Amino acid sequence: MPTVERAYALARSGQYSDLDTLKERLKAEGCRAVDALLAARSIRGHLEAICVATFKPTQPDQ
Repeated sequence: MPTVERAYALARSGQYSDLDTLKERLKAEGCRAVDALLAARSIRGHLEAICVATFKPTQPDQ
């Protein structure tokens, strides 16, 4: 899957609170040129908004 498409899929997953943690995951998965591909302000803003809207923090077992 191309890096930008993977970034959108991860953002929609609800696991990432911000773009920085999402980018770390992409790099850990071996995606190349993450910073360059996600550098456009429109893409950054859109991904950040998706992360904020969908993030569901994990809650420790009680």
